[in-house]
Amino acid sequence: MPVRSERAAVPASAGRYLREDERIHIADRLREKASIRAIAAELGRSPSTVSREIRRNGALWRGTQWTYRPHAAQARAEARRPRPKPGKIGQSPRLRDYIQEGLERRWSPEQIAQQLRRDFPDDPEMHVTHETIYQALYVQGRGELRRELTRALRSGRARRKPHRQSNKRQPRFTAPMVMISERPAEAEDRAVPGHWEGDCIVGPGHRSAIGTLVERSTRFLMLVHLPDGHRAERFHLALADTVKQLPPHLKRSLTWDQGNEMAGHQVFSTAADMRVYFCDPASPWQRGSNENTNGLLRQYFPKGTDLAVHTREHLDAVAAELNSRPRKTLGWETPAERLSKLLATTRQ
Repeated sequence: MPVRSERAAVPASAGRYLREDERIHIADRLREKASIRAIAAELGRSPSTVSREIRRNGALWRGTQWTYRPHAAQARAEARRPRPKPGKIGQSPRLRDYIQEGLERRWSPEQIAQQLRRDFPDDPEMHVTHETIYQALYVQGRGELRRELTRALRSGRARRKPHRQSNKRQPRFTAPMVMISERPAEAEDRAVPGHWEGDCIVGPGHRSAIGTLVERSTRFLMLVHLPDGHRAERFHLALADTVKQLPPHLKRSLTWDQGNEMAGHQVFSTAADMRVYFCDPASPWQRGSNENTNGLLRQYFPKGTDLAVHTREHLDAVAAELNSRPRKTLGWETPAERLSKLLATTRQ
């Protein structure tokens, strides 16, 4: 068994790239027949990092034997590192011309990237990702594609618009939201009536709307009449007017999405004595009953129609019709029947 020679410990590295002393350590330990994992543990590196280093920066010795020479490996790594590197598009006039022609035809970078693979299936030099095309357009100093071609993009932007990080977003409403994660556990299992889900179905141009309220246990529906639209300053008043007819034990909570119409949620909560919880962004499944009911309502209020023409009496009639419709999820009972049963149990 090879005997490991005494040497000074290699300082632990927090850097992204291997240092020259680390490469010397790798070479010494390879001569001692140490395993890749052992070398990696000694350097505080991942085994894949050491394996990749040997594979990329090693060389054949006299054309027959693979060897790893640390100083040559360091030179190869340094030669690859300088930035900026010439881009693939800038090095190929044929590729550049093809992409520029596609952009002039108002194709998106993703369409161009996919078409390149169809037109040149066996020519990897003509394959790029759509991200590479965007980089050639947006990154200053690359000079790979004409700057004015950004006007052909659907966004029309000459630079990327940064996305806000979730932890840096401004609060949605003045009054802080209480999120759905804090909603009582009893609302989850649907055993206790009085927990509602709410939303709006909207007309063309968002100029008209109808508010929808669905009770989670029974799927019982109430519709909110919004003849003056669903702007926040009026919406919470109409919502409170709708739920005031409910007895206190049926006003346990209301779950809504983060739509602008609920900016007055705190005023509503105080007036109606009903807690409001908000779904996470882009999470419609957290109001699944309400989303399903909104789909049913489109039989009565088709998309693209003005919703302001419907009277309160008509909305009440539609709600009554849906509440008397047997539902599979209720064992073919109607929402009205299920609500009556729950109320009778509650009174006992």
